[in-house]
Amino acid sequence: MKTPKRIEPLVEDGLVDQVLRQLMSGKEATVYVVQCGDEIRCAKVYKEANQRGFHQAVHYTEGRKVKNSRQARAMEKGSRYGRKEQEAAWQRTEVDALYKLAAAGVRVPHPFGFYEGVLLMELVADENGMPAPRLNDLELTEAQALAFHAFLIRQVVLMLCAGIIHGDLSEFNILVDGEGPVIIDLPQAVDAAANNNASRMLDRDVENLANYFGQFAPALKKTRYSQEIWAIYQQGELLPDTPLTGRFRENNQAADVYSVMREITSARDDHEAKLRYQQIKREEGR
Repeated sequence: MKTPKRIEPLVEDGLVDQVLRQLMSGKEATVYVVQCGDEIRCAKVYKEANQRGFHQAVHYTEGRKVKNSRQARAMEKGSRYGRKEQEAAWQRTEVDALYKLAAAGVRVPHPFGFYEGVLLMELVADENGMPAPRLNDLELTEAQALAFHAFLIRQVVLMLCAGIIHGDLSEFNILVDGEGPVIIDLPQAVDAAANNNASRMLDRDVENLANYFGQFAPALKKTRYSQEIWAIYQQGELLPDTPLTGRFRENNQAADVYSVMREITSARDDHEAKLRYQQIKREEGR
């Protein structure tokens, strides 16, 4: 096929030999199958902001770091330069997440580099070397659903241990190759420690998994893995192999408001007494 304009520089630099075909076109990017030497890979070409269906909502971008204060100011003002930098930051989020998660042992496509809005990465393939199907396209037995769900919950834990929450995890963002599920599409990845919406994003990701696999294994719809995982994470005790039960009991014990108010009043009285003492000493020194 004709080489897309955005991939031409990669062909000129010898990073891509030829574009074989378009694999898919999604809400934020178009993915092509490309020949790179002896290997078949993917080239993910990110769409411009005005062409994307997935917008950079504040609850995703909150807490993301930028290179310097000039970029931060430009992004806040929404200048042309700021919008360009915002786009670059949005794309770099997926690249950085892929490298970090791959290093942490999460099953994601292996990245091979990022060049001017084009991400080169592994082509996730089935046993026959063909592009792996999405989870959404498979019909599962109850046993398969339970096994895949357990595996993906463990992947969610691995991601969180690496400080990342997918933010848009569902059956549409998971491929299944010969070894099992592979998580894809991470430009909206959330920084678990810096984003105030992190727990809500985790809830949604895990709930999406429970609802999908619950079609084949109904008992999964009653599990509460996200609350359990987040509680352990907040305690600083979450590890890749932390045992999980899928059960969670909320602490519904009423707060002792009167005790809290007594502490506040006591601290305020101590502070006022200190101020009065300092005032007296100043007056004595005159």
